[in-house]
This record gives sequence, C-alpha cells and structure tokens, in this order.
Amino acid sequence: MDNLNIYKEDFEKVIDHLKNDITSLRTGRATPALVEDITVEAYGSKQALKTLATINVQDAKTLAIDPWDKSLIQAIDNALRNSQLGINPVNDGRLIRLPLPDLTQERRQELIKVLHQKLETARISIRKVREEIRDSIDKKEKNKEISEDEKYKLQDELEKWVKDYNEKIKVIGEEKEKEINTI
Repeated sequence: MDNLNIYKEDFEKVIDHLKNDITSLRTGRATPALVEDITVEAYGSKQALKTLATINVQDAKTLAIDPWDKSLIQAIDNALRNSQLGINPVNDGRLIRLPLPDLTQERRQELIKVLHQKLETARISIRKVREEIRDSIDKKEKNKEISEDEKYKLQDELEKWVKDYNEKIKVIGEEKEKEINTI
C-alpha cells in the first residue's frame, strides 16, 4: 500500500463512462451513438437498436438504419418516433433514414444543461472513489499497516489525483460544449 496505482482503474472507469455517456449528446453531426441505445420492442422483449440493425452515417446530417429483420422496421420506426430525439424518421419499407435538423440555440442550451449534469455526476463519482480510498488508507493506518506519515503522504497523493481527474472532466466538458455550440 505504498502507492495508489491499484486504484487508478477506478478513476479511469469514471472518465471512460463520462466519455461514453456524452457521445449520445447530439452535436451538429450525425453519429450512430445518437440512436444505438434506443430500446425497441422486438421478439417479445426490449432490445437496443444496435442489436437489431446496422446504423450508418449517410452524410453529415443523416443516419441510415438498416434492420437485419425487415419485419421489425415498424417497431424500430415507432421506437425512434417515441424517443426523446425529436427527429421524424423517413421509412421506405426497407431502410429508415433519420435526417437531423439543425440545432436551434434553444436546443443547444438544453444540451449544454444535460452536459453539465453529466459532468457533475462524474465529479460526484470521483469524490466517491476518493472517499473509498481515504477509508482504506485510514483503516490501514489504524491497523498499523502504514505509519501516520505514510497516511498523510498517500492522502496528499490522492488529492493530486482527484485534482487531475477533475481537470480532465473539465477539459472533456469544455470540448463537448464547444462541439455543441459549433454551427
């Protein structure tokens, strides 16, 4: 326990989750991440769209969804219409096209609010990881596995990590906000 590297993975998981989570926030460009996790009622259960169809970027503003089983096209169409995307799918019976409208300033502000909520959730997760590690350090000192000096040294190192990871979250947020505001 003379170094905290065994906990680094916990911090990295928070960052990875955040990056994955914000890919679904729509910017001006079409991306499969926008729709791949929409749940579709298929074969008597709810399934993610990505397990039922190929999702391609046709051009910068259009997604094409090609169901592997064409009998599911109506269920996929309904799921897309009922999603929170606010996009009307164009269904030709074989393929569904999703033309993405330009973002309004109002919609950009909504997306930025959602982004800030996701960033705050990530910061909270970082704090939870920090508390778990602090408890572990305190326990080890209490059990005489490490000295008081080592405890303070580890806590200082931990605070540096927390500061670094919070900075990473801030940078990720700033980049995504810039992406959302780019017209």
